Amino acid sequence: MTARIGPGQYPLVYTKLLFVAPPEGKAPPMPATPHSQELRRLALSVLQPGFTGTVAPDWILRAIGDGLASVVLFSRNIVSAEQVARLSTQLRAANPELIIAIDEEAGDVTRLETATGATRPGNFALGTVDDPDLTEAVARDLGRQLHAAGISLDYAPSVDVNSNPDNPVIGVRSFGADPARVARHATAWVRGLQSAGVAACAKHFPGHGDVAVDSHHGLPRYDADAETLAAQALPPFRAAVEAGVGAVMTGHLLVPALDPELPATLSPRILHDLLRKELGFDGLVVTDAIEMGAVADRYGIGGAAVRAVAAGADAVCVGGENAGEDTATLLTDALTGAVVRGDLGAERLAEAADRVHRFAGWSRRLGLAVPLDPVRRDLGFTAARRALRVDGPADRVLPLAAAPHVVELVPSTNLAVGDATPWGIGAPLRERLPGTTSVRVPHAQLAEQPGVLADHALAPAAGRPLVVVVRDAARHAWMARALADLTAARPDAVVVEMGLPGGPLPGAVRLYTHGATAACGVAAAEALAGSRTGGVPARY
Repeated sequence: MTARIGPGQYPLVYTKLLFVAPPEGKAPPMPATPHSQELRRLALSVLQPGFTGTVAPDWILRAIGDGLASVVLFSRNIVSAEQVARLSTQLRAANPELIIAIDEEAGDVTRLETATGATRPGNFALGTVDDPDLTEAVARDLGRQLHAAGISLDYAPSVDVNSNPDNPVIGVRSFGADPARVARHATAWVRGLQSAGVAACAKHFPGHGDVAVDSHHGLPRYDADAETLAAQALPPFRAAVEAGVGAVMTGHLLVPALDPELPATLSPRILHDLLRKELGFDGLVVTDAIEMGAVADRYGIGGAAVRAVAAGADAVCVGGENAGEDTATLLTDALTGAVVRGDLGAERLAEAADRVHRFAGWSRRLGLAVPLDPVRRDLGFTAARRALRVDGPADRVLPLAAAPHVVELVPSTNLAVGDATPWGIGAPLRERLPGTTSVRVPHAQLAEQPGVLADHALAPAAGRPLVVVVRDAARHAWMARALADLTAARPDAVVVEMGLPGGPLPGAVRLYTHGATAACGVAAAEALAGSRTGGVPARY
């Protein structure tokens, strides 16, 4: 059953049911003078800053007292689930309705499990299985973990349709390249997460899937016409809105068919006309990190924040890279100064602040309405096993007859994924086949040491099985060449692709995990070692 959400109201989701929260309250009073304390409170309330440390710094606690309504946690703030729960308690002692957000996709992008790799598969693996009930269960399981840690807003799911296989920043973060499939799983993810008491956030509006530039570093362009955009990129967002998603995150990309001048985050045509009016979204609009190069390089952090709020954003995410008090002060001053100059309407700032406070109240009620249920530690691994695919004569090659040598070809990762999160199959395979050895070969080493493959990959594998692990081999020419060289020397090699499958891969047998999380690595290791408990991998 789905209830229509009226202006300024938020959906309260219990499994398959939507309950509409009470009508919106009164907006905060308008500032009496241009430099009033109330104006500063309004500016602070629309910020969602990050900070450093595993306890709340004094400046954050002071800012909460002065009106800050949200904070964002990153991996640098996380040691353990218990520590995050203590941190959340400390923060909420200053404001019980404080929004505590996190960028936890439960896939290759993980904050809770940065140190170990995620124990659940990511979106692309779930889309490959294409069982919305499984996706909903995985999202609910993640929600239970976040809820227990005191998180009230998760910047997930990514509902971008990855229609460009060369996309450098989305890839396996997407449920796939088919809009209908992505829409199905967007709905399932939102329902699952919010049924566990944590608000979901569909991103990156109006769709970051068909681009070839990473918005952390430059401004991507989505050059589709309006009809293609409506058919390709928007269906998952419509589905998320219908499912009652609590928030939508903007994307820093230029969509000339909608606005030829301004990136989506800064565009009233996209945030107000399209998202609010056409799609009917009445929840919280939050920006992607405002310090990202796509907008900050052109307008500065402060200028981008002012333009985003003026365009219709309600909350400004910052602090992935700029996490100090000076950045929060800079943005607060930029917003108040813009109101004084007339560059930002006082009514628009008050409207944004009001929506943040109403979201805060709704998200708190959402969490209070759901008990702290235990996390299913096996669910993510079961899902990863179901996502595994095999190509080639597996029955003649698997399980491996002896402990292998594993060669992992390591690409650079984008800032969303990060380099600190471990991935691969060497470690989990060693647990199952003692004597397994492994080597990791990044691009730089391959370029600097021409003999590295002969010395560190082929020689140690003499007389033993060779397993070659790649990640998005079709996107990296150097990786594809190295893989070709290794399999030419060892046609019996087993190849494991942990990114997006591209064209045909060489090798005797190919395994596809559809993600590089810890759960995906375990699923591949089980198949190689013959210790798999979830049945025979599905075939391509």
